[in-house]
Amino acid sequence: MAFQDIRKSRRRLSPEEAGVLLLALILLAGLLALNVYLSQTLPGGEQFFLRWSGARGFLRGDVEPYSSEIAQQTQNLVYGRRAQTDEYPYALNDPFPIVLLYTPLALFSNFALARGIWMLLSQIALLWLMVSFIRALEWEPPPWLFALLLLTGVFGYYSLAALGAGTPAVFLAALFFAILYALHSSSDELAGALLCLTFYQWEVSALFVSFVFVFVFNNRRWRVLSGFGMTLVVLLVVSFLAYPGWGLPYLRGVLSDWYRSDALRFGAFASRWFPEAKFSIGQWTAILLGVLVFWEWIQAAHSHFRHMIWAACLSLAVTPLMGFAVFPSNHVVLLPSLFLIVMLVWERWTRRRGWFPPLILLTAFGAPFWLYVQANTGAARLYADLLTVLPPIASLLGLYWVRWWAVRPLRIWADQLGGRR
Repeated sequence: MAFQDIRKSRRRLSPEEAGVLLLALILLAGLLALNVYLSQTLPGGEQFFLRWSGARGFLRGDVEPYSSEIAQQTQNLVYGRRAQTDEYPYALNDPFPIVLLYTPLALFSNFALARGIWMLLSQIALLWLMVSFIRALEWEPPPWLFALLLLTGVFGYYSLAALGAGTPAVFLAALFFAILYALHSSSDELAGALLCLTFYQWEVSALFVSFVFVFVFNNRRWRVLSGFGMTLVVLLVVSFLAYPGWGLPYLRGVLSDWYRSDALRFGAFASRWFPEAKFSIGQWTAILLGVLVFWEWIQAAHSHFRHMIWAACLSLAVTPLMGFAVFPSNHVVLLPSLFLIVMLVWERWTRRRGWFPPLILLTAFGAPFWLYVQANTGAARLYADLLTVLPPIASLLGLYWVRWWAVRPLRIWADQLGGRR
C-alpha cells in the first residue's frame, strides 16, 4: 500500500514543464560552449589556472601544489616569462582544504574546458548573488531598473575582469551574502560553516570575517562558532589525511605573496600620487579606517538587517585600502555596495528616481571602461592607478552618502510625504 501511495504521489512533468526544462538545459549547454570558446580565445584565467594547476599537480602526484613550478607556470601565463623580484609571484596561498575544492575541475586535462566550466559556475553565482541580494532587502524595483541592475552587474568592467581572471572572489561574494542571510534567519550553524569557507583570501575577506566575529561576540551567538569549529575540524582532518605536509608549504606561499606585493598595495599608489608627503599615507589611512570601521561594527551589531548589510558592504569597501594587495578582479565584491546605494536613493529620492539611480548605474558602468581605454592608449599611469584604487574609494564615499538612510529605521510617515525628494 505504501509503495502504491508513493507511485501515486509521483507526477510526470507536464509538456509545458518538460519544455521549460529542455530549454533550460539547451541554454545551459549553449552557455557552457560559449564559455569554453571564450576561454580558448581570450587570454587570462590566471587566478583559476594557479589553483587548477595546484590541484592537478596533487592529483597526478608529480608536482607539489605549493611548489615554485606551479608559480612559474602561472607567471608564464601572466607575464610571458618568470616574474621579476618586484612583480607579484603568483604563489599558491590558499589553504589545502580550499585547493581540494578545485579537484573535480582538475580531473579535466584541458585547461580551456575546465576554465569554461569555472566561468559558467561563476556566472551562475553572480546572478544568484544579485537577485538574492535584492530580494533579501525586500526591494521590488520596477522591471526596467531591475534589468538595468542585472546588466550592470553582469557586463560591468569589474565583473568581466573577475570572470576573465577566474578569481574566487565571485563565490566569496555569494558566500558573504549567504552568511549574512543565515545570521538574519537565525541559522547560526550554517552561518558558521559558510564562514569557514571564506576564512582565507584575506585581501578580500579579512574585514568581513572580522565583522562577523564582532557581531557574534556582541550578540552571544555561540552556535556560529560551533558551526565554524566543526566545519574547520572536518576540513582539516580531510586535508591532512590527503596531504599531511601541506602546512609549511602553504605558509611559504602566504609569506611569498605578502612580501612581494608591495607595489600592489594602496600605500604604493598613494606614494606615487603624493611623493612629497612627510608621512606614510597608506599606513595612516589603514589606521584611521580601521578605527572607523570597528566603530561602525559596534553600531551595527545590535541593529536591523539593512544596517548590518551596510556595515558588511563598508567592510568590503575598506579592505583594499588596509594594506593588502589590490586586484581589480576582486572588486566584484563591491557590487552589493552599488546595489545598496541605488536602492536607498530610489526609496528616498522619489521625485528624482526616474533619472538619478540610472545615472548612478551608468556612471558605475561607463567610468571603468573609459579609464581602461585611457590607461591603454599611452596616457598617464594615473588612469591605470585609478582603475585599480577608485572603486573602493567610490564605494566608501557612496556608502557614507547613504548612511543615514541605511541605519535609520524604515521610513516614518513624515519622510514619505516629501523632503529630500
